[in-house]
Amino acid sequence: MGEMNRILITGAAGFIGQATVREAREKGLPVVAVVRSSPPRIWARDSGITVLRCDLSAPDAVTILRDAMTGVDAVVHAAAHLGGDAAAHTADSVGGTSAVLAAMKGSKVRRLVLVSSIAVYDTMTLAPGATLTEDCPPETTPRDAYVAGKLAQEDLCRAAAAQDGFGLWLMRPGAVFGPDRLWNAHLGVGLGPLLVRIGTSGAVPVVHVNRVGWALVLGANTDPGGVQALNILDDDLPDRSRFLMAMRRSGWPRRMIPLPWKLLVPVARALAPMADRLPGLLREPVLRARMMPLEYSNRRMRRTLGGRQARSFEVLFAKAIAEGER
Repeated sequence: MGEMNRILITGAAGFIGQATVREAREKGLPVVAVVRSSPPRIWARDSGITVLRCDLSAPDAVTILRDAMTGVDAVVHAAAHLGGDAAAHTADSVGGTSAVLAAMKGSKVRRLVLVSSIAVYDTMTLAPGATLTEDCPPETTPRDAYVAGKLAQEDLCRAAAAQDGFGLWLMRPGAVFGPDRLWNAHLGVGLGPLLVRIGTSGAVPVVHVNRVGWALVLGANTDPGGVQALNILDDDLPDRSRFLMAMRRSGWPRRMIPLPWKLLVPVARALAPMADRLPGLLREPVLRARMMPLEYSNRRMRRTLGGRQARSFEVLFAKAIAEGER
């Protein structure tokens, strides 16, 4: 796997983290797997995985991580809060990133790969039908706590890279799917067996979890030439109809009510003064980010990292359903 000797992965027991550990080990890379709680049992059979238990928001996190940086060439930082709790994002996403950066200071780590999100882009600057690329500006007023956390992580990492001189990848995956994780917020609202389908056209920005792991490990072994952002997406992006056809093979949804996304736009605008108290899809920035018909490009990722996918979306999604049922 080129010149790397060892890679440290935070959030290693998570959905993306486990795929990244698996990819690194398949490439023969020794891994320091940072976990908050219990690691997967299968790791005990692999002497190439060193498990490090560390709560990145704890006061002693920097000391624990700094000791583990010995011999590490690159860090993949996948640990973050995934929900909508602003306080948890401050502690886990922002605080955890600060701890990782402090531990890297003075080490021989040459690259940091941050797992950010395609959600950071300001789709209010795009028209329906436009193509979202890395040239789309990020939000300046985050639409929710998750986006705020990701943007704060990116800002911290940029500042540290400029000061300390390491290479930085800002990896921005789309909606990640795989076994036991099929739902996608770009479809609408799920209510038990019912789906309120909002919008009918436009691509769904999906990426299989193994594709994310592949991109993160390859990024860790590739010089970004400073700071570089990449959208991490599958080559075959389905439209909403294709996605729903594949989803229905899982047994859900059983019923569906269509609702044009444009009907909600004037409602969201009229309710803007009380936006802080409204559900996400009644706030225009959230509505546009999730439901406005857009196309998405992974050309920069392909040009930089290569790696064309041979399997179609339907094949990958059917495999995820089957593996989740085991």
